[in-house]
Amino acid sequence: MTDPITIIPEPGRPGIFRELTTLHVGGEAADIWVALTSDDVVRMSTSAWESGTDWMLLAGGSNTVVADEGFDGSVILMRTTGINEVESGSPDVVRLRVQAGHSWDALVKHTVQRGYVGLEALSGIPGSAGAAPVQNIGAYGHELSEVLRSITFLDYETGAVSVVPAEELELGYRTSAIKQGRLGVVLSIDVELTRGKSAALSPSAPVLYGQLADSLGVSLGDRVSLAELRRSVLSLRQDKGMVLEEGNADSVSAGSFFTNPIVSEAFARELPSEAPRWPMQAEEEAVAVTPLADIAQGLPIRQVQLNPGPRHVKLSAAWLIENAGVSRGYSLPGSLAGISTKHTLAITNRGGATAEQVVQLARFVQQRVQAEFGVILQPEPHLIGLEL
Repeated sequence: MTDPITIIPEPGRPGIFRELTTLHVGGEAADIWVALTSDDVVRMSTSAWESGTDWMLLAGGSNTVVADEGFDGSVILMRTTGINEVESGSPDVVRLRVQAGHSWDALVKHTVQRGYVGLEALSGIPGSAGAAPVQNIGAYGHELSEVLRSITFLDYETGAVSVVPAEELELGYRTSAIKQGRLGVVLSIDVELTRGKSAALSPSAPVLYGQLADSLGVSLGDRVSLAELRRSVLSLRQDKGMVLEEGNADSVSAGSFFTNPIVSEAFARELPSEAPRWPMQAEEEAVAVTPLADIAQGLPIRQVQLNPGPRHVKLSAAWLIENAGVSRGYSLPGSLAGISTKHTLAITNRGGATAEQVVQLARFVQQRVQAEFGVILQPEPHLIGLEL
């Protein structure tokens, strides 16, 4: 008799990651469980943990790259949805509780339409609400950490469900305590936004990114309407192939494949003067790449935890890639994986690419940037069964 919590999409085929991820690569899964409620998620997760088999969560599949051999374990598909307003303690603040499987951009659209201020710069980011705090997603000068107040979390170690305040999540640049090893499952997130009047009348959060300011015809720090800012962000992302669109080969990707490097200000001074760089705020914490000079001093290559102050800066991974000789549209000979024709940060599936071809290209990019600038780029997507 089939386990009642196991749902097989088609007889004899437990699921193919080519169909479950936005990059459209990867083999089969041993088992697929579809969670429609938080109770489903808790039950399925604890069942997988008790069985001792490998397990993973998957929602939109926009930040995941799975090996061609697939995954020999249980995959829990997060299909929980819902946005509820809960008590915020202030008439000027709206607090929303969002189920983990809810589409991120659907959430942003919901808030903009109602005149709630705080998420508009994060328009167009693919994926789910539950994945957002794991990466501390961000774009155009803003991050989720600015508005995230807590998550509802199923803890792997204790099996208990609890509310975890945002300050305990160690949110940094594209990282969190969850990404760094706090095992468990995000069931929902709570965000607090400023309550405005409408999409047309409510002013956005300040514009903090030069390219966005230029597209809007305003100065840094200015505000525009929520609707106008969302339209501009979506347009910029579309121009870069960073909005999922049927028939657009440049959008068949995992988004930005590498994070922007964070290096010391002294190291950055050795780079060409035209290399873009942005000072890090003193309170930010981030997982940084390791310059070769630091490696020579004995620092580990991966997962270097910094407490960046004024002496650390963020570099543009896209600029480093392009100026290391890897141009838009580049592919390795015979490979069906290629750099996006619109943005060097995205690795795309040009049609029939394998996961191995994707990581081969990523390794090539990594090696070129390391050789040219002495910086080791770190991948942003979650790699399953793959290494760079």
